[in-house]
Amino acid sequence: MSGGTDPSALVDTTTEAAHPTKRLAMPLPENASTVFLGGLFVLACLGALYLASEIVLPIMLAFVLNLLLQPVVRLLVRLWLPRALAAVVAVVLLVSVVGGMGTALSGPAATWAERLPEAVPRLQKQLRFLNHPIAMGERMLAQVQGTTIGAGPPSEGQPVRLVNLFDTLFSGTRALAGGVFTTLLVLIYLLIFGELFLRRMVEILPHPGDKRRAVEITLRIEHDLSSYLLTVTTINAVVGVATGGVMALCGMPDAVLWGAAAFMLNFVPILGPLMGVVLFVLAGALALGVHWVAVLPAGLYLIIHLAEGEVVTPLLLSRRFTINPVALVLALVFWYWMWGIAGAVLAVPMLAITKIICDDIPSLRALGHFLEG
Repeated sequence: MSGGTDPSALVDTTTEAAHPTKRLAMPLPENASTVFLGGLFVLACLGALYLASEIVLPIMLAFVLNLLLQPVVRLLVRLWLPRALAAVVAVVLLVSVVGGMGTALSGPAATWAERLPEAVPRLQKQLRFLNHPIAMGERMLAQVQGTTIGAGPPSEGQPVRLVNLFDTLFSGTRALAGGVFTTLLVLIYLLIFGELFLRRMVEILPHPGDKRRAVEITLRIEHDLSSYLLTVTTINAVVGVATGGVMALCGMPDAVLWGAAAFMLNFVPILGPLMGVVLFVLAGALALGVHWVAVLPAGLYLIIHLAEGEVVTPLLLSRRFTINPVALVLALVFWYWMWGIAGAVLAVPMLAITKIICDDIPSLRALGHFLEG
């Protein structure tokens, strides 16, 4: 699989230019049993993805990281490093960067976590004008819970179950460590033997046309998503640097921490920036007090995000990567429900893979057209 191959050059667009309506033709099944069995198959696949999330999620993350690191591995191979050694070096670099960021930010994050319990009473006193609306919301929520599930205070004779905090933390840490290990293991093997995997997959296909189409789709996915991930990572890094700079100008302590938070939140479209605004409002209130200056960090962060989302990102990605905003929001909501934050992060790459596959299969091009921005 050559790094310089342009997947778009492998796709013949002359036929679609001559017959533009052909792109929108997608045959639908007319047999009711076919529709029924197809629906059951989709539901079974979704159920399997949900139940096997501890296995499927690390593998999907490894595939996405493989696309991000393939250009690095190719560069190292051109420098006369063996491919296996180049893959290990790329993974070590990734782990070093992530681990270094985590180590550098753990201290400031712990400091803010320690300040939070002390600051909550002060914030409650300064925000007492919100007590009435919050109380109304709590009463409404209690009524809804009481209506739907019959929630109420436990009776005197009812035993109260105590949660073992140590067991909870240990089980969560063990699951996280297992997921990280699985991701890194699969990632190393994909970086080393990814081309062999593709070659064997192509060899078992029965028809030459299917072989060519499989190679074209794979090349497009790798090229387009690698370019997308590298571009988005660069944009998010610039957003993080800009956010850290304006936080320092606002007098916010630990500006590097807030820049890193903006960098990571920007990987989750729509939901991430919304969480960022709430985070910066709370941080501003804790650090600067509850007055108009407290909303300045959140306002400047919002301005940076709007400039990035409305100007920079469309300028750099519009010609290579466009997704229907409605489909994007639906994908974010669905995969967040399925796999949590990790699912929201992977929603855009998986949607892009779906669009690329649909664009290269004639019977699915109408779906690919629907997914276009």
